[in-house]
Amino acid sequence: MKISALRLFNVKRFGGRGVAIEGIGDGVNVLCAVNEHGKSTSFEALHALFFQPHSGTPTDVRNLRPYSGGSPLVEADIETGDGRFRITKQYYGGKFARVTDLATGRLVAQADEAENFIAGLIKGGTAGPAGLLWVRQGITGIEKRKPAEEESEKQVRASLLESVQGEVEAVTGGRRMAEIMAAAEEALGDLVTAGGRPKTGGRYAAALAERDRLAAEEAKLAADVASLRTALDRRAGAVKRLAELDEPVERQARQAAVAKAQAGFEAARAQGEALRTAEAELRLAAERRAGAEQSLKQYRTALLRAEQTRDGLRAAERRRHEALGRRREAAGAIETARAAAEAAEGLEQETRTRLARLDAAERARAALARQGELKSRLAAAAATRAAIEAGEAELPLVRLPPAAIDELQATEIEIAKLRAVEEAARASVTVDYLPGTSTLVTLNGTPLSGGATRSYDGVVELGVPGIGTITLRSNRPARGDDKLAKAEASRRALLASMAVADLAAARARQVRAQEIDGELRERRRQLAQLAPNGLGALREEVEAAAAIDADLLELKEDPVAVRAALAAAEAQRKTARQTLREVEPLQAAAADAFVAAETALAGLKADLVQVDALLGPADERAAREQALAAAFGALDRAFADAEAQAARLRATAVDLDGAEAALKRARSVADAAEKEAGTLRETIAGLNAEIRAKSDEAVEEAWRETADALAAARVRAEAFATEAAVLRRLTTALETARSEARELYLKPVMAELRPLLGLLFDDVAITFDEKTLLPQTILRNGQEEDVERLSGGMREQLSVLTRLAFARLLARDGRPAPVILDDALVYSDDDRIERMFDALHRQSKDQQIIVFSCRQRAFQRLGGHSLSMTDWQPQGG
Repeated sequence: MKISALRLFNVKRFGGRGVAIEGIGDGVNVLCAVNEHGKSTSFEALHALFFQPHSGTPTDVRNLRPYSGGSPLVEADIETGDGRFRITKQYYGGKFARVTDLATGRLVAQADEAENFIAGLIKGGTAGPAGLLWVRQGITGIEKRKPAEEESEKQVRASLLESVQGEVEAVTGGRRMAEIMAAAEEALGDLVTAGGRPKTGGRYAAALAERDRLAAEEAKLAADVASLRTALDRRAGAVKRLAELDEPVERQARQAAVAKAQAGFEAARAQGEALRTAEAELRLAAERRAGAEQSLKQYRTALLRAEQTRDGLRAAERRRHEALGRRREAAGAIETARAAAEAAEGLEQETRTRLARLDAAERARAALARQGELKSRLAAAAATRAAIEAGEAELPLVRLPPAAIDELQATEIEIAKLRAVEEAARASVTVDYLPGTSTLVTLNGTPLSGGATRSYDGVVELGVPGIGTITLRSNRPARGDDKLAKAEASRRALLASMAVADLAAARARQVRAQEIDGELRERRRQLAQLAPNGLGALREEVEAAAAIDADLLELKEDPVAVRAALAAAEAQRKTARQTLREVEPLQAAAADAFVAAETALAGLKADLVQVDALLGPADERAAREQALAAAFGALDRAFADAEAQAARLRATAVDLDGAEAALKRARSVADAAEKEAGTLRETIAGLNAEIRAKSDEAVEEAWRETADALAAARVRAEAFATEAAVLRRLTTALETARSEARELYLKPVMAELRPLLGLLFDDVAITFDEKTLLPQTILRNGQEEDVERLSGGMREQLSVLTRLAFARLLARDGRPAPVILDDALVYSDDDRIERMFDALHRQSKDQQIIVFSCRQRAFQRLGGHSLSMTDWQPQGG
């Protein structure tokens, strides 16, 4: 059997859609795509198509169903020796199974017959060849699984090997070998359990228990003997060391070393104290010398500063006299300018008041003139407002929802369309008369005009003068739906909701509502023009015009002259203000100059007082300067003497830290010797007590006796172990002889597997488990390893190679089946995976291999026929 196409619809992630994999050919076929593309879904769908009946819903079928529900459909095109067929199954709703001959399109089988046809292809269900060769993602076939699965696959492999190799002769040795094996197993059972452990209560177990007891006792006694000997050795060493420490010469030497170190330390400490005193005197002399030097410098600086301050004081007095004169001149100019500005402001204010009274009189006369106009506008505005209120009350009664009118119009159009469709479906008759014909044909007694078309329902009679009556029957079936009735009912409901008779009335009300709305907008514009600020404001204007002061109307003065006088007063005020602003900065500058001169003069006077206080009377200043210089000279000489004394003491100084360290070391040596002697005395006392206790128990004699008994017990235990080993060796040899015949089973698969192994490994031999007929151990570099302990990559490689070998055996047996691998090489490295690609191509010479993988980059090097998924829609879907 070969698969040429796979199609699925509404399966798992493809809910509501279909995909197809077309053009699957001979040799290696590869579908390589990213995760979640649908590769494993395709594998599961193909597996269900061949192994799950369409009538059931086991777990594998339920897993095909998408979350949205529905009925999964799977279809595959296959080729067999009998031709090309299409197998289709649908699960859940509308479930079916059918097989179609692609050459003729004939339905070959369906339902249970289709299932029987598929069962004949796979021969044994999941325990058949396809169950061996189709590798599901994450399964190698070598790992531990359920006993039922392993046993069923083992039976398939055994039957396949027997069919290739033929029956194997029985060479098991007959009844005698069976009796020998039974006797050996019984004797072995008296000594050990099935797992090889000593049997509880048996002779072997008792010998081992006695040996272990004596071994524990011997170990304990040996430890006691060793402890006694160790205690004796430790006591001898401690006594010797204590004698060394207590020797009088050594003790006196340690005491003399401490006394010498103490004297050296005291001498170094006294010399250090003298040096510190000299250095302190040196620092004091340095500080006194620096103070005298600073006093001399400060006094000479003060002399120079006093002379400079007197010169500055004379210059500051001149600047103060000049600033005082400028301040008096600026004050007089400001008084004159301020008086002129105040007079100009008074004249301006008086003129402005006169002009304001004239403006009020003019407004009063204008308001009296507008009083009639305002009353007319108020009446018109009130009438317009009343009309607006009436329109606003009428508009809600007339307005209809635009959506309802549009819905009514759409319903009218739908009714007309339905009626036109119904009219078009009615039977009709048309008569064309010959020229000169005067007699007309009648339809149910009504004459038919020439060229006119008349439709009818049911049965009508066509009267033909001079011929007779023709009966016409439309035979039109009754309508199967009530769309027209529903549309008419919807129209009636809409008309009732809008309280109109028909669409025209609704449109008329809509037009009237639009007219009212336009009139309202126009009247609102009129009202805004008549009363821009509202009727209340307009009424207030009318009332204000009625309350005019009569005195204002009698005011008579020339406004032009008053405005001219106001302009002149404003010009005069501006000129005076400008003059004042020009003079004010002069006063501020003069004041600032006076303050600065006064401040500078006061500062110089304070400085001069401070300097004079520091220098003292003028006639004593020279003598004081000479006294300061003499004091500095004396302190300078004293500093030099102190520095020389400190240098002499530094040169003869002794290392105090070194003397202290020597004293510390001497004391530590003496203290350590005394401490060690005390510890040794305590240790010797404890060891004496321990030695006396063990000597009284005679541990050495007991240890020798126990060692002799242990040697005898070990000889007995080794004898039983030898007996058990001989019996195991005997049963193994007998079993080997019995198993030699079974090796014939494995020769065919080893013959197919050996060249494949050579592609991957240089020197590897495989041993099959005769119980499961699967790889059990491998031998490489002289080291045997269990398959279960191999890496994941090597296990999956052995799994694939073993399946390829069984696939070749199936082909040789006349039962070719495709090998399908769903991500079966996920742990292989780059080098091994390329060798696996070579193995796949080697076996694909007479074999169809289909590979699904998500490792796009790695499987680019596999080659073969590249497959892809395309959208697909089932026929009739």
